[in-house]
Amino acid sequence: MFGLTALRRAARPAGSIRTLSTESLKVSSVKPDNVSEERIKYFKIYRWDPDHRQKPYLSTYPVDLSTCGPMVLDALIKIKSEQDPTLTFRRSCREGICGSCAMNINGRNTLACLCYIEPKGEDGKKAKGEDVMKIYPLPHMYVVKDLVPDMGNCEWWNYRSIEPWLQTKEGKAEGQAEFLQTKEDRAKLDGMVRHHETLCACCSTACPSYWWNADKYLGPAVLMQAYRWIEDSRDDYADKRLAELDDAFKLYRCHTIMNCTKVCPKHLNPGKAIGNIKKKLAEK
Repeated sequence: MFGLTALRRAARPAGSIRTLSTESLKVSSVKPDNVSEERIKYFKIYRWDPDHRQKPYLSTYPVDLSTCGPMVLDALIKIKSEQDPTLTFRRSCREGICGSCAMNINGRNTLACLCYIEPKGEDGKKAKGEDVMKIYPLPHMYVVKDLVPDMGNCEWWNYRSIEPWLQTKEGKAEGQAEFLQTKEDRAKLDGMVRHHETLCACCSTACPSYWWNADKYLGPAVLMQAYRWIEDSRDDYADKRLAELDDAFKLYRCHTIMNCTKVCPKHLNPGKAIGNIKKKLAEK
């Protein structure tokens, strides 16, 4: 056994003898690359349950942003799945199409699925916001529960009143598949067709005129949809539509405050559409 050990030492080239120091035996305190630091943000969320005889209150939830998606809706889903399953809110498409997750976030009406927890600045980098984010249901509406407003008392009856479908004096000719229009005429409808305008009620619930006259004033979203059909080159009843809108409350309750345009999560301009309706009526 001694001879084998001596043979191995003899076979090792000069200068290759390894030595161990106390420094090499110390374990470093470096964190693994795949472990990220916690980034806690607090969400104060409006809570109210009609089944409990209790006044509305705010609940605070801490969320680690390092394990959460970038949108407010991601945080709400994380809170509901990991902390409080009783938290109630609407959601569906997560793509800003359905308008279900409309709510008031840090004092501004918007869609939770399009609202960044940490908004990006002009340089493209994430801007450091406040440590606490406050979330309420849409203002000036009846609340069903928590962040769920009663949309039945909002703009749906107004939307039906404008008859939002194509109306022609003559039906389709034999063999006609669809009503065609030029690219120029179609471009006039950009920003007003249904997949652009979600009827999320962010604009209407930010409008003071709608707050006080919701039973008479049509509201910015519905008026923009009305203008969409007035401007459609395929529709034959533009004059009739304008005549029905020529009312002190339906249309002229709009005082051009422009809250609707400011809060629109799809960056549309209802105020401009309402102004165009007024202009067309003035020219008649």
